[in-house]
Amino acid sequence: MTLKEKILNKIPGIITYGLTPPKQGHPAEKVHEIAGRQTDRVNGLPLDGLALYDIQDEADRISDERPFPFIHTIDPQVYSEEYLSGIEVPKIIYRVVGKYTREQMTGWFNSTGKGDNFAVFVGISADNQNVKLTLPECYELRRQIRPDMLLGGVIIPERHQLLKDEHLRVRGKMDSGCSFFISQIVYNAEASKDFLSDYYYYFAENGLEPTPLIFTIAPCGSLKTLEFMKWLGVSVPKWLENDLKKSHSILDKSVHLSLNIFRELLDYCSEKDIPVGCNIESLAIRKDEIDASVYLANEVKKIFAEKGF
Repeated sequence: MTLKEKILNKIPGIITYGLTPPKQGHPAEKVHEIAGRQTDRVNGLPLDGLALYDIQDEADRISDERPFPFIHTIDPQVYSEEYLSGIEVPKIIYRVVGKYTREQMTGWFNSTGKGDNFAVFVGISADNQNVKLTLPECYELRRQIRPDMLLGGVIIPERHQLLKDEHLRVRGKMDSGCSFFISQIVYNAEASKDFLSDYYYYFAENGLEPTPLIFTIAPCGSLKTLEFMKWLGVSVPKWLENDLKKSHSILDKSVHLSLNIFRELLDYCSEKDIPVGCNIESLAIRKDEIDASVYLANEVKKIFAEKGF
């Protein structure tokens, strides 16, 4: 099945890989070099789709200093069209909607062309953030201009720990047109299962059919990467952080833990007939962490095959 068919038919076992485009300012030959390596990597993986991220500073969300400096990156749609045309799987374009005006988003909707287009809209990172376009406004704009665009939303299990309403946010986004969801990086299985439990029972009680949930896993190859994950809002339980810090190889340990976490979530979802998928990414550009993300993608494929997906 294609990615579109799997989403619309709510089929478990979707595998995607996430990439952040190179930073702006690179000479064109450098960008082509990076894109060539990424194209070879992605085409060598058992994927249904490629997620291309649109990033924001998020300085309004947290007062702590950012572990890595914020650098503007190439627009994901531009990067997809001009540099990644050799990638064989569909591309899911992220849009941090608050960065764009209504006119800019209208232009983007009209420029993507007909056919199978996939997007994930990302809202504000903090209540006090100044935006040019709100998430509800963007949903309505897409409904008016590109109702055929297959739309995804973001789920944040850690937010559910605090606000207890992530399942209601999912319902609201579904009403706004979302037909699949991708999480931020998961290192806390309990937080994700708390969300999944409320999601499952709320949907069952209201006669709703669960939609595909794609959980993101990523390797952590250094204390700096760990610090960055936590800055981004990834929940890392104390026991897991201790295990990473005290391990002989933080990278190997993170890969082992990530696979165990995903197996646990997959088992939980399978029992409740929730169609679950997996998104794999590497936060760092270090070769060992990128190689580990490739390993994760291949192992996830095996895990799904064991389940018959």
